[in-house]
Amino acid sequence: MKKYIINSVCALLVLQCCSQHLEAQCRTGIVKEGLIVKSKILGKDVRYTVYLPYDYETSSRFYPVVYLFHGYTDNDNAWIQFGEAQRLADQAILSGEIPPMILVTPDAGVSWYINNYDGSVRYEDFFFQEFIPTIEKQWRIRSEKRFRGIAGLSMGGYGATLYALKHPELFAACAAFSAALFTEEEIVKFDSIQWNKISTVLYGPNLLGEERLTPHLRANNPFFIIRALPVEKLKEVRWYFDCGDDDFLYKGNSTLHILLRDLKVPHEFRMRDGGHQWSYWRTGLIEGLKFIGTSFHQP
Repeated sequence: MKKYIINSVCALLVLQCCSQHLEAQCRTGIVKEGLIVKSKILGKDVRYTVYLPYDYETSSRFYPVVYLFHGYTDNDNAWIQFGEAQRLADQAILSGEIPPMILVTPDAGVSWYINNYDGSVRYEDFFFQEFIPTIEKQWRIRSEKRFRGIAGLSMGGYGATLYALKHPELFAACAAFSAALFTEEEIVKFDSIQWNKISTVLYGPNLLGEERLTPHLRANNPFFIIRALPVEKLKEVRWYFDCGDDDFLYKGNSTLHILLRDLKVPHEFRMRDGGHQWSYWRTGLIEGLKFIGTSFHQP
């Protein structure tokens, strides 16, 4: 009798484990890569990747969205391939750390997510005039500000910060990881070879020292924008910044934190152990999404 009871208990435990395993498999999100938005503004097809939470295809509900930007020289599938965003989001949604949400990563090339100085590449116009309307029509996305977040790493962290500053009426929260933020002093002192390689197409050729601080650069530099905006405008977005203590972008991120503190703008700032690398961003992604996800809840 005792042996029968033990065997029965063991069988129940095995069934329970199998059931939990099958449940976890059923709660795996879906990633769709190689999707296209046709852009008249850019004159080409723009690729994007979307992550859909596990119950998207079995429900009729509409979901909050986070636009998740990639870094310099990466593309729209970098957050999935290297950042393991699908695995991390699946686990966090299943555990209740973050609410179910849709993640969308557009391919921005090396545009820095802005319109360049001569209007030959108008990525920012594309994003707001074509990309968001197309995405929020294509997928079941809640289109109110309170259900829309923005995030990104490096160049994408810069882009996310810039967009939230320029369009606080559109985004509830912004999470920037190792954002490529450069102070006025850093811009003036940039090595000319490095500057020309990255910034000529953005801000114009043959710019040296303070010549680089053009009206176009000032209009696309978060430090200049923050100093020009009313504080109450800055408070319309919830802010989260995370940068490694060994990251070469430490100065811009630390300076931004100090500036926002001095202006008494509420924000979260993290400086953890690590550098400018995927192992750092993977360990920070869910905390950033958790911060954004708080905006999706009813107080």
